[in-house]
Amino acid sequence: MSYELIATLMFSSMMLMLLTGQRVFGAIGFVAVVAALWLWGDRGGFDIGFSAAIKVMNWYPLLTLPMFVFMGYVLSESGIADDLYAMFHVWFGGLRGGLAIGTIGLMVLISAMNGLSVAGMAIGATIALPELLKRGYDKRMVTGVVQAGASLGILVPPSVVLVLYAMIARQPVGQLWLAGVVPGLMMAVLFVAYIAIRCRMNPALGPALPAAERAMPMAQKLALLRAGLLPIGIFAVMMVPFVNGWTSLVESSAIGALAAFAAAILKRRMTRAAFENTVRNTLGITCMFMWIILAALAFGAVFDGLGAVKAIDDLFTERLGLNPWIILILMQLSFIVMGTFLDDTAMLVIVAPLYVPLVGELGFDLIWYGILYTITCQIAYMTPPFGYNLFLMRAMAPPEIGITDIYRSIVPFVAVMVGALGLVMAFPDLALWLPGLVYGR
Repeated sequence: MSYELIATLMFSSMMLMLLTGQRVFGAIGFVAVVAALWLWGDRGGFDIGFSAAIKVMNWYPLLTLPMFVFMGYVLSESGIADDLYAMFHVWFGGLRGGLAIGTIGLMVLISAMNGLSVAGMAIGATIALPELLKRGYDKRMVTGVVQAGASLGILVPPSVVLVLYAMIARQPVGQLWLAGVVPGLMMAVLFVAYIAIRCRMNPALGPALPAAERAMPMAQKLALLRAGLLPIGIFAVMMVPFVNGWTSLVESSAIGALAAFAAAILKRRMTRAAFENTVRNTLGITCMFMWIILAALAFGAVFDGLGAVKAIDDLFTERLGLNPWIILILMQLSFIVMGTFLDDTAMLVIVAPLYVPLVGELGFDLIWYGILYTITCQIAYMTPPFGYNLFLMRAMAPPEIGITDIYRSIVPFVAVMVGALGLVMAFPDLALWLPGLVYGR
């Protein structure tokens, strides 16, 4: 049997197992181990899985994962994140669409605290969405605002997804995080510009809050501003030493986790229940990612042993004569298709053994490609019929928002994301400038 056929059989078997509802790491790891045993026998097959486990245990930067997840849940469970929205409510409410613009700002800051889109979606749907609807905002626009803003969680540092990509692609996490800063902020600015233009053209979509509702003493406004800026201060305490080279990535993640925990204690919001929920959620998410990374490394080792990447590269470039950019675009389209039924982590571990080495063979920068992958995942998250964020919103939205409203709400925001993806593809320096400035790449 040819190696190309074996590779095809492995992918088809994995997809079949995923369609049966098996857990992602179980499906991928099972196919990897069975293929290894079939190809290399008992000794070689077991060595591949063992080597993958040793790689996971030896990868020191992976310690950042539980630290960042813990930090995000501390700020969420203690209610410190709620202060952010109160600040935006007072300071932006007088603008047309101001609360929707503030919601985008809230999502950016939540992303900088947690690194997961699910956390942003939960906070946006439970805190921002009811307030926006109560104040007469158009339900379709604000539903799209929450979904689009939440998607920034996997692009703005400290992105957990980029940590996973760094592990699989063997790229520096710090450079990937910095590469996501400019595209992430650019996308947030594009969202804000769209909201401001739409609400200026049609004020009924996002009416300004009445002056009476915003009237309060300046001292109280400044107090809200200080409370809302606390998470920004925590993020600065964590990232400034790292960017300046004073601390390592792991040390900075520990500083961020300790700073968030100390802030929650000082504000007397770290209750026993909040602490238990934080620890339980941190443990669950960390273990899930560790198993997925282990399975992905084992699957990738089998592919490396087969030489399948080189064979596929020859197929596209030599036999079919495709341009490297055409191949890259086809890869991105495949991510969007997979995103209709898989989350970002599953997409990455399924195709990383094939796509990441192939991108390198085609001569593209793997840091830049990591940002392209992440933006494409954001688009896939919001693409009907089965986009991941669509169903999260359906589960969290109030009854007056139906599935048709959710589908229609994301159309303009997906268009903005596609435009942002095109800009990053056309101008790679949008992603590579900041890592080059800091690390001298």
